Amino acid sequence: MYSSPMRLAMRLTSILPTLLLLTPSLAADSKPLLPCTIYRTETNAYYDISPIAVQPLVDHKKAHKDDRTESWHARGYDMGTNFTLNFCAPVIETIDEAVGIKESLVKNISAFYTWKEEVYSIGQVSTELVFRGRELSLNYTNGSPCDSPSTHDKRKLKHGNDDDDDDDDKDKDDDDKDKDDDDRKSHKDKSSKHGDDVRRKSTLISLACDPNLPSGKVHVSFVGSSPDQCTYFFRAKTMAACGGVGEPPTGLGAGGVFGVILIIFLAVYLLGGIAYQRTVMHQRSWRQLPNYNVWASIFSILKDIVIILTSSCARLLPRRQGYNQLPGSGRGSRGGGGRADDENRLIDQLDEEWDD
Repeated sequence: MYSSPMRLAMRLTSILPTLLLLTPSLAADSKPLLPCTIYRTETNAYYDISPIAVQPLVDHKKAHKDDRTESWHARGYDMGTNFTLNFCAPVIETIDEAVGIKESLVKNISAFYTWKEEVYSIGQVSTELVFRGRELSLNYTNGSPCDSPSTHDKRKLKHGNDDDDDDDDKDKDDDDKDKDDDDRKSHKDKSSKHGDDVRRKSTLISLACDPNLPSGKVHVSFVGSSPDQCTYFFRAKTMAACGGVGEPPTGLGAGGVFGVILIIFLAVYLLGGIAYQRTVMHQRSWRQLPNYNVWASIFSILKDIVIILTSSCARLLPRRQGYNQLPGSGRGSRGGGGRADDENRLIDQLDEEWDD
């Protein structure tokens, strides 16, 4: 029977192929998608519409000719008003207040229109893209409270019946103004009392691919609204909606996946080897590491290489001069032969004098 460490090593070795197969999927799901992006697995396409999001300029930065200083606009045609909107970001226009919107949430408005000097929000900022079939769409919600039926009917009559008499229109304008003021007040009261119970305006933007438009440009057109003017539909053509082929840059790349596989392999190798050396070979200390002799010889070779390199570099460094390197003291120095003869001659002379 195998001991407990051996069984652990065998189990780790057996599950290694499973871990290697699960590593790519775990790496791909390790991080969520970036804001304003989406990956479609059916076509292996990655979409990022952040290039068409208009960002406010920094205070100290001067606007260049290519910088956009206002949000995108769409003509409302028979609606009697135009629309202003941004993509995946709040509009950069300054809005002091909007009907039925708390002051703290005004800065998050991503689409709005102006009616009789009042700002109506048609959606708060959202960075979540959605595919409905083949259509890429962006949805804004939690705008101003929806109009009451009476107000909607009056606006529809105002923009739809152009054949009415001027006198009748003048009389109705005063009534409409008073009624709009009452409706505006009721919107604010509903927003403060009922909160989320109030039906609010929303925006649905369909994003279409247009490769002919320059990068960072978009053409926005107003499609229509619901009968109660609670939902507004737009179509935006841009190159950013064409998508690109490839994996989304969210999970680990090829190098990251290889690194995870290498770490798992080394962990199994180390734990299994230690268990084998301790239980079967009865090794202790550093010798319980797997293939200790091989790693020790490699370490010794590396140490020798370091010593050789350091000694070679030391020879190139300037040395401190000793007595044997004084000028004229070496064998190969200039005049060395004559000095040796003089010394021999002096020794012979001293010997003669000593004999005398």
